[in-house]
Amino acid sequence: MIEIAIGAIIIALIFDFVNGFNDSANSVATVIGTRVLKPLQAVSLSAIANFVGPFIFGVAVATTIAKGIVSPEDITVYMIVGGLAGAISWSTICTYFGLPISNSHSLVGGIMGAGIAGLGFEKLVYGGLTKVFAGIVIAPIGGIIFGFLLTGLIITIFANRKPAIVNKTFGRLQIISSAWFALTHGANDGQKTMGIIVLILFSAGMIPDLEMPLWVIFAAATAMGLGTFLGGYKVIKTLGVKITKLKPYQGFAAETGGGLMLAIFATLGIPASTTHAITGTIMGAGAARRRRAVRWKVGKQIIFAWVITIPGSAGLGIGFTYLIHLFV
Repeated sequence: MIEIAIGAIIIALIFDFVNGFNDSANSVATVIGTRVLKPLQAVSLSAIANFVGPFIFGVAVATTIAKGIVSPEDITVYMIVGGLAGAISWSTICTYFGLPISNSHSLVGGIMGAGIAGLGFEKLVYGGLTKVFAGIVIAPIGGIIFGFLLTGLIITIFANRKPAIVNKTFGRLQIISSAWFALTHGANDGQKTMGIIVLILFSAGMIPDLEMPLWVIFAAATAMGLGTFLGGYKVIKTLGVKITKLKPYQGFAAETGGGLMLAIFATLGIPASTTHAITGTIMGAGAARRRRAVRWKVGKQIIFAWVITIPGSAGLGIGFTYLIHLFV
């Protein structure tokens, strides 16, 4: 069982790497889209901030993942492997096609599917899942509101300043806001893999309770940082260019607002989607200038990807779990 648990932990870290690979766009898309930083500079800054993030905030999100999807006393390591396989497969497919889906919800869907396949619907923890679905609704809507209001505030304050001065000022500030968003991204998304690893250790009887060892935080942060550095450039193009063309002050507003939302969610233990948050704030920042500045058709395609993520990853989680049970 120990060998299986170690293998499962490796798979969880692979998911964390894929998470960073796909979600690298979330923290660097706007700073690249506004041409403040070159892609290599942006992903390097984001990778460092993503690594540091999990060490700064608490482990409330990790606790939700470990205890709030499927009953931790009943789930097995084999089920967790099936769920992770479903989540990784879904995230990889969407990254290949350039869809900025929520890796958080891929993970939740995969573990849900594994739990349903192995234990049935009655072993799902609906209290924890309520937090997840609340985040699905709040993150994009709140992101649009935050992005719109912050951008509108900046426009009002700097209305009489020369555009060149405004762009130069916020170009510098956007480096800070990009790092801030990456920090909160690491704090939120990095914890999800930590929760899964702790769940694996607990299910295998390797730890007596669902406590968070320091090495788990370090391993998850490292995997996410590496994934972020290598980056998903198709997704970066979708978020940074296809949704709307941003000015530096809009990028600053989008990243600051998105990071603020993620910091709140991390504190409350809500496994929010960083993709939902940043896409919402980008749309809000673009719409504050003028409604037609946002390519709403691209936004609809992204929303479609969000809607199908949990069912899609859950379906794959069910399939992989049944497949694993054929051989064990």
